[in-house]
Formats: sequence, structure tokens, C-alpha cells
Amino acid sequence: MRIKVHYISLVKSFTKTSQEEFDIKEAAPLSELLLKIAEKYGKPFTLEVYDPTKQEMKSTFVAMVNGVLMDQLKGVNTALKDGDSIILMSLMTGG
Repeated sequence: MRIKVHYISLVKSFTKTSQEEFDIKEAAPLSELLLKIAEKYGKPFTLEVYDPTKQEMKSTFVAMVNGVLMDQLKGVNTALKDGDSIILMSLMTGG
């Protein structure tokens, strides 16, 4: 199945692109997609955005599945469907 991934804000600086598509197996969890992205973009991405060994997003980043925050679903265990749209972005911070 094919999943579209959008990179917004700081995440885009690690990927050097604003969007791309990935092929993953049917009903794969979000963690599998994030692992593919981490493998593609390497250490800068895994240090700042997603830790594949712990299977967790870093505290200042978030993933959305079809416009819904992953934490409102099943987190990295959220099952993906063909045609899903994933957004990876940094959280807003201020002071």
C-alpha cells in the first residue's frame, strides 16, 4: 500500500523535501513507516525526530494520521491504510 508523508517546519530541514510517498505492507503500524523514514534519513533524523530503538517520537515532534494526532489514535501502533496521509512536524514552542 502507498502512504503519503508530508514534512513540515523543522522536520523538512532533516529530509530536504516537503513530501514523498512510501510503500509499506497492508495494515502496517505507524512505527514501521517511521522506521523506513529513519533508515532513509539517518542519524540527524533519529537523533532529533524519531528514535526507532525506543519506537517513540522525540518530545518536540509529532505525527498526524489523516489530520489526527497519533496520540489520539494508538500512537506508533496506529494501523495505516492505503492512501493515508501522514504529517511529521515540530510542536509549537514559545516563551
